[in-house]
Amino acid sequence: MITVHPDGKIMVRRCLVTLKPFRIFVLGIGFFTLCFLMTSLGGQFSARRLGDSPFTIRTEVMGGLESRGVLRKMSDLLELMVKRMDMLARLENSSELHRAASDGHFAVDRFPASAGLMERIQAIAQNVSDIAVKVDQILRHSLLLHSKVSEGRQDPCEAPSDPQFPDCSGKVEWMRARWTSDPCYAFFGVDGTECSFLVYLSEVEWFCPPLPWRNRTAVQNAPKALPKVQAIFRSNLSHLLELVGSGKESLVFMKKRTKRLTVQWALAAQRLERKLGGVRRDQKQILVHIGFLTEESGDVFSPRVLKGGPLGEMVQWADILAALYVLGHSLRITVSLKELQSNLGVPPGRGNCPLTVPLPFDLIYTDYHGLTQMKQHMGLSFKKYRCRIRVIDTFGTEPAYNHEEYATLHGYRTNWGYWNLNPKQFMTMFPHTPDNSFMGFVSEELNETEKQLIKRNKASNMAVVYGKEPSIWKGQEKFLSTLNKYMEIHGTVFYETQRPPEVPAFVKNHGLLPQPEFQQLLRKAKLFIGFGFPYEGPAPLEAIANGCIFLQSRFSPPHSSLNHEFFRGKPTSREVFSQHPYAENFIGKPHVWTVDYNNSEEFEAAIKVIMRTQVDPYLPYEYTCEGMLERIHAYIQHQDFCVAPGPSPLGSRGPQSPFVLAPNATHLEWARNASVVPGTWPPSYSLRAWLAEAGKTCTDACLDRGLVCEPSFFPFLNSQDAFQKLQVPCDSTESEMNHLYPAFAQPGQECYLQKEPLLFSCAGASTKYRRLCPCRDFRKGQVALCQACL
Repeated sequence: MITVHPDGKIMVRRCLVTLKPFRIFVLGIGFFTLCFLMTSLGGQFSARRLGDSPFTIRTEVMGGLESRGVLRKMSDLLELMVKRMDMLARLENSSELHRAASDGHFAVDRFPASAGLMERIQAIAQNVSDIAVKVDQILRHSLLLHSKVSEGRQDPCEAPSDPQFPDCSGKVEWMRARWTSDPCYAFFGVDGTECSFLVYLSEVEWFCPPLPWRNRTAVQNAPKALPKVQAIFRSNLSHLLELVGSGKESLVFMKKRTKRLTVQWALAAQRLERKLGGVRRDQKQILVHIGFLTEESGDVFSPRVLKGGPLGEMVQWADILAALYVLGHSLRITVSLKELQSNLGVPPGRGNCPLTVPLPFDLIYTDYHGLTQMKQHMGLSFKKYRCRIRVIDTFGTEPAYNHEEYATLHGYRTNWGYWNLNPKQFMTMFPHTPDNSFMGFVSEELNETEKQLIKRNKASNMAVVYGKEPSIWKGQEKFLSTLNKYMEIHGTVFYETQRPPEVPAFVKNHGLLPQPEFQQLLRKAKLFIGFGFPYEGPAPLEAIANGCIFLQSRFSPPHSSLNHEFFRGKPTSREVFSQHPYAENFIGKPHVWTVDYNNSEEFEAAIKVIMRTQVDPYLPYEYTCEGMLERIHAYIQHQDFCVAPGPSPLGSRGPQSPFVLAPNATHLEWARNASVVPGTWPPSYSLRAWLAEAGKTCTDACLDRGLVCEPSFFPFLNSQDAFQKLQVPCDSTESEMNHLYPAFAQPGQECYLQKEPLLFSCAGASTKYRRLCPCRDFRKGQVALCQACL
């Protein structure tokens, strides 16, 4: 005898209930709908190109009225089915509820199946309805086009053949295939018709000429620019602190720093205002987008603020915000992608369309992360407005890495370069290369009373180690043991519960200190010592400003992207000869000592001399609040990368040359009777041109003569006339794209001129070439500005 398990009966009964005839009928209708679409429209879909939208039918569609009618009837039938199914479902659910209540439980597992079926039917109905609308639009357009062709009439929405808009027809083709790839096109009114394509490409983008039949009133009445307002120096920074916001540890750190330096910013503003006199300064509308703090970029800095992580970037950004605000400009600050999109006017979609309004900002300060985000979401507007962007770039970007085509062809392409910006738009923490603009930061400035107090309280045998992370201390036992023979060693290494094993027991570790307490520690110490990392941070300048001597390691061979992992991938070929090149080259002894740590005798001898050396607190002017305000003011007033390229080569300017050979016949100078080229900054009369030795960069060639390389002067020298005035025998002269040109090649007596203005570069050298280098003077303590640059 065969027995049947009760659960088996229940399962069979549920299956029979689930597969009721009406539900099977509905599923059949859905399957029939799919088959109809594939068979009746299959030919049209197969005619599309790869990448076309399913609704971009490019062949003539026959039987249009019949297809539309069937689709309409199917849509109506499905809607009627949905209504009846909904009514039956309500009746069934109510009976199930009564039955379940009598059994003492609810049939919960039955509801999702019924609800899911309803959702599928509704989705089918909606899809068929949408398809009907799309096919109706396409067929109407096809029939209209067919009637116009048969009557010999020209379509007012045909892509025009205009030599001033050579890309128009190609862009229309692209729109036919891809207009559904981004919702932003529909946002701007594109609906799949030729007219909507041309309206978009002529009024939103600029690839097609204006359509004569369009009402141009709306286009011509674009928002007018705000009236110019004079910038007024500010001394109260409370509103800036509100603008910065909160919610991230990095922002809290920046606000504390700004608040602590408020008095110094106010005094610096007063001094600079007196220095500038009555110079009119227009208030700029400025967007500051700190990309590395956005969640989309990972924001690796904020969680590490309280754990000894790098603070240099946040120090610089805090000072940039303070300087822009004190100078009197209008700021908008964003630290999220959503805020960025809202302030720029980014349309909804995937970022392929231009902005919805003209860019409301005169300047945008951001970093590489923010630059990438803008390019992804601004569409064509990025190319239009990128001249207004200033990129805060810690280590700098050289022209060879910035030029996309050149970098790709010659092996200079990295993850951070190839933006095709003017190299001066990159703004660095230290004056690494004159190709970029030196932005900098500030260190706290001491008054005379504070300086005298520090000198009286200095300990003669106290050293502080530069390094908050335990990894920096690893492998330094030998140097620390030698230093411990002469000095008491202090550290500020972060730890949570246990002392880091990398820190020797004889070191007094204070843990991670707040900035004011760290300053007090530096004011007592005699020596601030670095072990090679981190590179070029603000701490050594702070130590020197508080009366410490900075001892650092000399690198042999120098560190670069060729031999050191830290620099690999960075868009610079710069060779770093010490941990802090600025301190070594621009400050030097007695405040900065650079020795070979691999030579134990030299290391120990330096410590002995340092213990006997007395120094006063010292801070370079360019790292004071006033120095930074002066520098940023000059940039905002004079740097304009949206104007046409600089002066044409002198060879095309006629026989009169503005250069004369210096009395000692070593270099060229701007002639006293030559007129100044209007619009150039720095002023052209500060130019001095030298022919560098083979294998030397223009940066070094100018520094050797007590000057600074000025890349904006390269166009003046990019001519055969400059070589002739320097009495260089050019057997031939050629123009090529090379970041070392203009240059003179030996042997061969060949002169080379620069073909690509974006590749004019102070960096780069080759033993084959003697480079023609433009140099200028600079203000004392302010290497970024020439003596006449204010």
